[in-house]
Order: sequence, then C-alpha cells, then structure tokens
Amino acid sequence: MIIDTHMHIFDDRYQGIIDEVVAEAKANNVGLMIAVGYDYESSLKAIELAHKYDCIYASVGLHPSEVVKEKDKSLEWLESLLHENKVIAIGEIGLDYYWDQSFKELQKELFAKQIGLAKANNLPIIVHNREATQDCFTILKQNLVPGVMHCYSSSVEMAHEFTKLGYYLGIGGVVTFKNSKEIKKVVKDIDIQYLLSETDSPYLAPMPYRGKMNRPAYTKYVVEEIAKIKETDLAMVEEALASNAQSLFKF
Repeated sequence: MIIDTHMHIFDDRYQGIIDEVVAEAKANNVGLMIAVGYDYESSLKAIELAHKYDCIYASVGLHPSEVVKEKDKSLEWLESLLHENKVIAIGEIGLDYYWDQSFKELQKELFAKQIGLAKANNLPIIVHNREATQDCFTILKQNLVPGVMHCYSSSVEMAHEFTKLGYYLGIGGVVTFKNSKEIKKVVKDIDIQYLLSETDSPYLAPMPYRGKMNRPAYTKYVVEEIAKIKETDLAMVEEALASNAQSLFKF
C-alpha cells in the first residue's frame, strides 16, 4: 500500500470531484492519505474529509504564511481541534522566509508554540520550511518532537542533520523532475527508513503531470522514482515508506 502523507484535496479546485479523486487514489494503491490544514478553516475542512472517508486522516495547524492574518495568537482553536476523531498530527507549521521576512519573530513564536502543543498532546508535527533552514533546525533541535520535513528541499548535508534529530523527509513530485538534482541526491544518500511519500496536492504534480493539478493517485510516481534512484525493488520501497508513515503517524 502507498500512503500520501500530505495533501489538500479540500481545496476549491477539487469541488465536485472529491469522490472521484479518492476513488482514483484507491485504484492506484494509495490506501491512506493525510489531509493537512494550514489555518482554522482549512483544518476544519481536513477534519471533515477525515470524518467522511475511511482512508483519510487529518492534520491541523497554522502555516507560517498565515500567522499575520491569525487573530487568535493564543491558538485556542488549534488546541480544541486536537481531540477531534482522526486528527493525527499538528501541521502544516514551520517557517517561510521566501515571501516576507518582516514577521520572522512571530513565525518563530507560533512555530514553537505549536511544537509545544504537539509535545503536550503526544502528536507528531508536519514542518514547512522555505528558505529558513537554519532557524527551523535550531527551533526543532531545542524542542524535540517526532515529525516530518514536508516537501524537503534543503541540502544533503542538512538532510543528515534533520534525520539525526529523528525527522523524516517528505518526498514529493519534485523528485521526478529531470533538473531536480539535489533532492535526487538526498533520496540516494539518506536511508529509506527516514523517507515518506507525499503529493502536496494540488501543487507540485510529478512527471508526467508536471504543471497540472496534482492528485493523491500520483503518489505512485513518487514511489516509483524513489525505487529507481535507490535501485531497489518497488514493492520493498512501497512497504518501507508505508511502514515509516505508520511509525510516525500511528494511523
């Protein structure tokens, strides 16, 4: 079985076709999926999906790009959602310095706060990191909880540092792109016990669908590419990645 550990099929782009998208995923051996929230509204949508479909679980959290818009900086809403049925992680949380660096300290503050909630509630975290690798690493090292570096895009050297902390690396459609040399090196160099498969649907569709709307069914292309890079049997890779996801998220 294949597991898509990160998708957002509650997005408006899937309106009217979610049943079809879920059925397509199952037909392509994607047996479990995690719907990942990024603010209060999307977290509620992720939970709604998890309640409707047996094969979907939910993660709830506040994305770094949303922290300025968030009125409830105490995040009481997040704490209240952690006890909902089928919520298995806190995320997507982290740091993002790509779009705007003017609120770095607020990002760090709410990242650490959500890690604290994860620790208090014995939940793993799903970490977003964009052009903030050193700060992200420092905060995670100071506040150790289990988790995954979603859509890993940093260096091989930092991949080793994150895995030393026990973090998994989320590998998505980018690994299938011909020009994505660094992430291919990461997959080649890092032990498979630290890798997870994901899509980040509707974003970052793998080859041969690059540039189109991503779907959980396409996780199979990610897994196939990992097996190719590792020069390892596909069935073994599927089993290892699924086992990793089970170990982290405890479905």
